[in-house]
Amino acid sequence: MANILRYSPTENAFDDLFRGFFMRPVRFEGQQDIQIRLDVSEDEKAYTVHAEIPGVSKEDIHVNIDGSQVAISAEVKNEKEVKEGERVLRSERYFGKVSRTFVLDQDVDEETAQAKYTDGVLELRLPKRSSAKSKSIAIQ
Repeated sequence: MANILRYSPTENAFDDLFRGFFMRPVRFEGQQDIQIRLDVSEDEKAYTVHAEIPGVSKEDIHVNIDGSQVAISAEVKNEKEVKEGERVLRSERYFGKVSRTFVLDQDVDEETAQAKYTDGVLELRLPKRSSAKSKSIAIQ
């Protein structure tokens, strides 16, 4: 036998209005939308990644390489204070963490990887790990 449920449009509208409300990040007026935007290019020897992370100091950026998986994370800190004379009219601050993880087609040689951060752009030079060459062996 089928279960019959009563439909109440007001209850569903209320649920839809607040669904996920407490899990969404809060943004304030004038706050930058911080995301890590990537450009990835490849040649036969290495991958080159350009990641835009504006307004972050290089000490707050972390890169982790695990085989072909690359993870970039950054601590975002921003403080703003508006004064009129000696009186503080508004003081805002926000702190958070942004991250981006992606997988490349080939493993990266972690030992020779290089990173450089200039003008809000992180540049990664990720050499490809030389793949083991196949070898035929004679059967005795």
